[in-house]
This record gives sequence, structure tokens and C-alpha cells, in this order.
Amino acid sequence: MMVDERLNVLIVDDESLGTDTIRLLLEGEDDMHVVGECADGLQAVDSIRKLRPDLIFLDVQMPGLTGLEVVTEVGPESMPPVVFVTAYNEYAVKAFETSAIDYLVKPFSDERFEAMLNRVRGTFQQRRHADLEDRLRQLLQGASPTPAPSTGPDPRFMVKERGAIRFVEASEIDRVEAAGDYVFLHCGSEKSMIRETMSGMQKRLPEAEFVRIHRSSIVRIGAIRELKPYFHGDYLVYMKDGSELKLSRRYWPTVEGALGG
Repeated sequence: MMVDERLNVLIVDDESLGTDTIRLLLEGEDDMHVVGECADGLQAVDSIRKLRPDLIFLDVQMPGLTGLEVVTEVGPESMPPVVFVTAYNEYAVKAFETSAIDYLVKPFSDERFEAMLNRVRGTFQQRRHADLEDRLRQLLQGASPTPAPSTGPDPRFMVKERGAIRFVEASEIDRVEAAGDYVFLHCGSEKSMIRETMSGMQKRLPEAEFVRIHRSSIVRIGAIRELKPYFHGDYLVYMKDGSELKLSRRYWPTVEGALGG
């Protein structure tokens, strides 16, 4: 997880030792940012509503309101993801009944804490992926606002082949593939080469309809079938024509913006 995707964390524990332990362990994690600390359940309810954290480390046994009562007070539908912290094993089952991501039984080891963080990261990665799929599905179904027409040059491309010249409309192109000083235009099952650079193609193609996903690939948004997380922030892009491409994390902010993120 990249630093600009940090999770805002609230720590709730009536024991200062418990709060300090979790805070110190989180200080070494670039993707975690502690935004607040609370010493009882009533403070926790107020801070959850005001700070709107992404993740809560919530002690089960506290004065005022217990951890489970905090969930009830805030409302399960409004409650951020929770990692329960308890000294009592019997609360572990209760924690998962409230859809907590995980739980920690005091005292816990560094290895157990790291395993919990990995579970948290996996859960948030799945949620981001699900959100991305929803935005992509809406876009492909036409649920997003109609993009403004391109004000750039006429998106027609002249292809010379076999002593003839034909024209390819931008709307016919599924994807563009780099080939040195040339590019391949993939239009369904057809593939044509023209003399152009990827930067030049970016300038000529309608920005609202095409997005660059890699230094060697530009795709038409409507021709994308599916995105799946890969490694180190990269994604795999599955096109409707059956091709499989790589989405580099360098281009992810542009792609996310194009999908309405």
C-alpha cells in the first residue's frame, strides 16, 4: 500500500499502556496514520463521528461503554472497520459476530500484530478493488455523466497499406500498442500500423474515452472488461477482445480519474 493511501486510525483503550503499545507499533508502518486516541467508550463514539477514521483499534472492556456497546451506539452500518483488542478470549467470538476484521488478545506478540496488519491490508485492498469494479461497471453501462466532446484534433487516423489509404475512426480503436516510432491500432480482430508516437496518440485521442495504462499501452475505456490487482500496486487489465495488459502504478492516478475516482 502506497503512502498516499494511508489509513487513518483511531485507537480506543482505557489503559495508556495498551494505547502506547499500538501507537508505537503503528509508527513503523508507512500506510497507517493515527488521527486520535480515546480512553473510554463515550469519547470513542464522539471521535468516530467527528474524525470518521478508516480503521479503529477498539478495546472491549472500558468504562462508560464497552467496545461492543460503542458499535451499537454508532450503528453497525456507520461503524468503520474494527480490530478488537481484549484480554479475554471469550470476546473473540463476539468480535467476529460484529464483522470485525480481526482481534488481538493482550498481551500479543509483534508477529501476531503484523499478521493482523496483513489481514487489514488485504481487506482494504479487496474493498478498493470492489469500489473500482463498481465505478468501472457504471462507466461501461453508461451510468456516468456523458463526457464532454473532445476539442482536440479530428480523431481519424490514416493507414497506408497495399497501395491504398484507409481511415480509422477513434471509436473503432480498442487499444494502442507502442512499436518504436510506430504504433499498432487494434480494432477488434484487425491490427494496423501507423507512424506516430504514444505521446502523439495521447494528444490526438479523445481524453474522455481513452486512457494510458502503461508506457506502451493506451486503451479505450469502453473496451475494458475487467481489472484485477496484481503486485506492488500494478493491475492486470482484461480487454473485451481477449487481450491481457498491465496497468502500471505510475499511470494509476490517471486511470482512477478517468473512472470517476
